Amino acid sequence: MISIQEEIEQKAVALSIRATKLTARGLAKVMAAALRQIKKSRNSPKAGSQSFKRLDRTIAGDSTDIEIVGRIRSFDRFARKYNVSYHVEKNKGTNPPKWTVCFKSRQASHMTGAFQEYSAYVLTRSRKPSVREAIRSFRDVVKHRVQERDPLHRERGERNGPER
Repeated sequence: MISIQEEIEQKAVALSIRATKLTARGLAKVMAAALRQIKKSRNSPKAGSQSFKRLDRTIAGDSTDIEIVGRIRSFDRFARKYNVSYHVEKNKGTNPPKWTVCFKSRQASHMTGAFQEYSAYVLTRSRKPSVREAIRSFRDVVKHRVQERDPLHRERGERNGPER
């Protein structure tokens, strides 16, 4: 049995209003806008990663299954942008583990747009050189040049302190 206090806590909503003069009419407008926002968020289908039950229940549209070996987490940004919902399941019997991803969208064009943009992102990311590798190579080059140019640097390095 839920007590009255717990029921009130579950139904509480906090509103923050910035106004010079707060009237009843202004408060009513703000509360109506908050209620519209709450209803809108409840009724709108969720995009991105979700459970299979919710994916099957909420969206009536095309669905596609794909097996993936790599990472899927970076796809989430593009899925939300194009309003594509998906569910990820791990196939336990394989080594290395494979993942089955079920995609669903109201329109097939949204799915193709999300996949095209994601694949372009992955290709450009793979062509870019690694920042860590570049830093390592520059560090080695600078270290080598300093040792060639300054013989006193080698002596100071051996003594572990500045020359006085």
